[in-house]
Amino acid sequence: MRALSLSELLLIELTQNGDLPLRRRIFEAIRDAIVGAVLPAGARLPSSRDLARDLNMSRNTVVSAIDQLLAEGYVEARIGSGTYVCANLPEHVRVRAPRTSVRAPKQQVAAPAREPRALSRRGTRLTAVSGYAELEVQPFAPGPLDYETLPFKHLNQLTKKYLSSARPDLLDCGEPGGYLPLRNAIARYVQVSRSVNVTPEQVLITSSTQQSLDLCARLLADHGDEVWLEDPCYWGAQRAMESAGLSVRPIAVDGNGIAPTLLDWQTRPRIIYATPSNQYPSGAVMSLERRRKLLDFAAERQAWVLEDDYDSEFRYEGRPLPSLQGMDVGQRVLYLGTFSKVMYQGVRLAYVVVPDDLIARFRIGLYDLFRPGQLAMQAALAEFIDEGHFEANIRRMRVIYGERRALLRATLDKHLPGRVQLSHSNAGMNLVIYLPPGSDDHAIVAAAAREQITVRALSDYFLTDANRRPGLVAGFAYVATANVALWAERLAAVISGALDGALLARESIPGAVVPGPQ
Repeated sequence: MRALSLSELLLIELTQNGDLPLRRRIFEAIRDAIVGAVLPAGARLPSSRDLARDLNMSRNTVVSAIDQLLAEGYVEARIGSGTYVCANLPEHVRVRAPRTSVRAPKQQVAAPAREPRALSRRGTRLTAVSGYAELEVQPFAPGPLDYETLPFKHLNQLTKKYLSSARPDLLDCGEPGGYLPLRNAIARYVQVSRSVNVTPEQVLITSSTQQSLDLCARLLADHGDEVWLEDPCYWGAQRAMESAGLSVRPIAVDGNGIAPTLLDWQTRPRIIYATPSNQYPSGAVMSLERRRKLLDFAAERQAWVLEDDYDSEFRYEGRPLPSLQGMDVGQRVLYLGTFSKVMYQGVRLAYVVVPDDLIARFRIGLYDLFRPGQLAMQAALAEFIDEGHFEANIRRMRVIYGERRALLRATLDKHLPGRVQLSHSNAGMNLVIYLPPGSDDHAIVAAAAREQITVRALSDYFLTDANRRPGLVAGFAYVATANVALWAERLAAVISGALDGALLARESIPGAVVPGPQ
């Protein structure tokens, strides 16, 4: 019998994993064909248009699956040529022995379900879509991440100093809560820069904001308790709360931040997650009036507020905003910070400031659940802060990021006048490009990817259809300043072409209403 074509193979494989989203099933089927050497290195994939036609499905669905393969390193796009299987697959992938041929089964045999064998229902839900691949904001332009401006020389010297010392106290897991000199340095820093009411004893060192959220969810709430999440929301917060078994209540966001309705105010959440200084991803800032109301509500309902202050250092206009925790007289706010934004992603150090009466129990929970370490790195970072390098680096990066942000805004305004709206945020490391109602932001993301531009679909960050709106989330922090305008112009061309195409398609329909920009 003849070997099956990729389209025929996909039609068979798509009967598997019926509970997964269609684009995920396409991704897994092509990935398995690559790992199984059915598609060898250098093999050219059919075009997305041909695959969509053969599979009788939306081309956007196929494009989304191929974009996932591109993001994870299974295939590569060659401009003007097509998409090919990578010669060098991701390091964790081991290619199986090639099959001599792939034959259609003589009869339909139900294959055992893959996911349920290894994962729980919760695990299956959590891993159905890759958050880091589809929602993590990355550079909108190709090329290596721009880390050249970071002060690695000083940090490397300090890290080598503490690693070479082989001090026994730095080779263990450390005391519960983290390295005391680093906790002292953090307490001084957030007290001055963010008006946080804190003592060093209240600071706990974690590996990431994600770990801080996980710890808070485990220790502050029980399975089934309600948690308020902003809508749109940081995907990692949603994952942390859902993995802890909490019931998510999406709360809409407007220009003044999280905006509970009268019905929301009548509920009794156990946890409220918020990014008040720079709402992620919209960039809205929570107003003073709403901050006070939220704190009063938390005190009345005995709810815990998790204030994620992930990139408050990067405010480019106006005075720095004080923290929500600094206003809290009832000690209901836990303040979360990270070094991943102000240093570099892989530093894997963050912190959480907890109320006085939670200190002892949070230390136990942190130590017993996560067994912290990285003491040499904590010691190096503590000295790095004490010597003044940390704040000097923040000031330098604020200028650099501000310039990149201004270039991105100016270029998009120039080439897309009146066609889109840009977020009004004066802070952060990304910009939101709001598209006209009815726009397909996934299609534009896919079109941008074909031009080697990485942006994210804003609609994917929403928890409910009622609040969902189309847009693009573009990160600018790690793009070299000299490249921002060039790639922003190319992104504008992609957006303009997509909007023109959608406009023509709507105009061809008798009686169609063509919406304008929001």
